[in-house]
Amino acid sequence: MTRDERSREDERIRREFPLIWQHPEIAYLDNSATTQKPACVIESLKGYYEESNANPLRGLYELSMKATDAYEDAREAVRAFLGAESTEEIIFTRNASESLNLVAFSGSEAFLNPGDEILITIMEHHSNLIPWQEAAKRRGAALRFLEPDEEGKISEERFCSELTERTRIVAMTQISNVLGVKHDIRRLAELAHERNIIFVADGAQSVPHIPVNVQELGVDFFAFSGHKMLAPMGIGVLYGKRELLQEMPPFLFGGEMIEYVSRETATWAELPHKFEAGTVNAGGAVGLGAAIEYYNRIGWNVILEREAHLSRLAMEKLSAIPHLRLLGPKKAEEHHGIFTFTIDGVHPHDIAAILDAKGVNVRAGHHCAQPLMQFMGTPSTTRASLAFYNTEDEVQRLAESLAGVRAEMGYRD
Repeated sequence: MTRDERSREDERIRREFPLIWQHPEIAYLDNSATTQKPACVIESLKGYYEESNANPLRGLYELSMKATDAYEDAREAVRAFLGAESTEEIIFTRNASESLNLVAFSGSEAFLNPGDEILITIMEHHSNLIPWQEAAKRRGAALRFLEPDEEGKISEERFCSELTERTRIVAMTQISNVLGVKHDIRRLAELAHERNIIFVADGAQSVPHIPVNVQELGVDFFAFSGHKMLAPMGIGVLYGKRELLQEMPPFLFGGEMIEYVSRETATWAELPHKFEAGTVNAGGAVGLGAAIEYYNRIGWNVILEREAHLSRLAMEKLSAIPHLRLLGPKKAEEHHGIFTFTIDGVHPHDIAAILDAKGVNVRAGHHCAQPLMQFMGTPSTTRASLAFYNTEDEVQRLAESLAGVRAEMGYRD
């Protein structure tokens, strides 16, 4: 693709994102935290509340049934997007954190006994760490950590060496929110299943950047957040194999998740409603469905090509900056748009503040992965994370701004 062709494609895509288009002074490079929203997603929310707003699943009147249809159509869109077998396997939650809490709480009640072990990686987001810490305490189990090599990679040999006859659950991210490295969870899940181990995958960083088919991956559970893939905040998804979800007790109790209630007891609704207590976020689900439709319209071939191109450019530019140390894989394509780094003598918060003054938005801190920071020997880092709607010019602005950071802090080299 020529530079002119890429420029035209940039403009065509960016026009569909109101905040980006209206604020060209901002280079938004914090996409791992949340993505910007295309106009079609924003309009889907407006359309739902203007035309279909009622409490879904509860009313027999036409408007409520219309709301129910909109909600369940969104569930079907998610099922197809993930390649799940049935909509019964798609649970709507608030976000990936709630999805993982659901699995850790209800799954541990069903599948974890005293003396069992849970294996996670040292690079997990706190949302896929703390729920398992608490599950281990509650069930009298042990939490064990799998450590990667210097690039953040985990080999089959290392993975298998940490599995024991007591390992009952493995929980790990598909793509690290700090290092960008992608784990081969298809193969690792296969190895776990050979030992009758349940495999839980955190897909919060993978779903926005690569095609995901849960049946091909073979995972037992898969969690992600809508807001990291162009959808509204407040809507997330848990995929779970039907037979496992049926064995698990509810996570929350109240309206809609029941079948029958007496003074003394209650029975639970069928899947997926057993895990969706109370009034649901129908508007958020509709917005998620619109985001999926947008992904399908843009096409994975375009998304993958654009993000790979930007990643190569970012790797080239950042690697050339003196005193900047990139963490994670050595190959650009293995970063999946996530570039985490330190600059000698400059605190990550100062880096982020200097870049913000130039209109470049990045993230600084421990990125909700403090054990990984401890493992890498640094309390915090700076992270720039790309999406397909970013441009070469924004990557250049990032690099130029970073190149001047030490000078702005008083260094003369």
